[in-house]
Amino acid sequence: MHIFFSLIILVIFSFFSPDALAQSKDKIAIVLDDIGYRATDKSALQLPKQVTFSVLPHTPFGRELAERGNSQQREILLHVPMESINNLLLGPGALTSSMDEANVKKTLAASMADIPHVIGVNNHMGSRLTQMSEPMAWTMQFLKDNDLFFLDSRTSKYSQAEYVARRVGVPSLHRHMFLDNKIDEKYIEQQFHKLISTSKQEGAVIAIAHPHPETLRVIKKMLPTLAMNGIELVAISALLPARKVSISQQRPPSSHEKSLSE
Repeated sequence: MHIFFSLIILVIFSFFSPDALAQSKDKIAIVLDDIGYRATDKSALQLPKQVTFSVLPHTPFGRELAERGNSQQREILLHVPMESINNLLLGPGALTSSMDEANVKKTLAASMADIPHVIGVNNHMGSRLTQMSEPMAWTMQFLKDNDLFFLDSRTSKYSQAEYVARRVGVPSLHRHMFLDNKIDEKYIEQQFHKLISTSKQEGAVIAIAHPHPETLRVIKKMLPTLAMNGIELVAISALLPARKVSISQQRPPSSHEKSLSE
């Protein structure tokens, strides 16, 4: 009887211990895209280290900000430009539908050489390319060979990227919200409140934002409200799946094209 009672106490203590409570917290990861073009992007270094930087390759300040971010123990992603359905200007290091496998992998390798400390990749634009399974397969094979994960920015609701990543065996995540589709502080603050509500409903949520001065001001202002709502700000890698999802349980999206955000 004494042993049985002790086991019950141990189970109760384990369930309500600080570690268990910490693991049960809702979690939010914030990724700042488009890092590298503007000197003002350096202001993002003032944000907590849990805010991930996604850095554009071959940009004036990209390498420096990746180095400085890493020195803060901040996680760094490579923000790879990919072809959009609107034929928007992509910038250097872009992947397009006209490339063959060798050129896709050569371009990715050059971008990796330019931006240090990269642990994963997400797409910049890409509403056309992420709908194409073959270029995505070449991209994911490169990521697998370099032990990287993929974050689908979901610029198209018909993106094949995450499905292909799982098929190839690349750990993958996807964006749930954009914070600053409108560069307006009131709008961004409303999106942040929506982010909190979504996290309370779904647990783990990923938001993408950009290093606009307006965005950075709102994020600084709103971050303390996460703890007030029992939500933990985490680095992006904290949300990577602990185990592989069966490919048989995944279905590719429709091939119809529709852009959500560029």
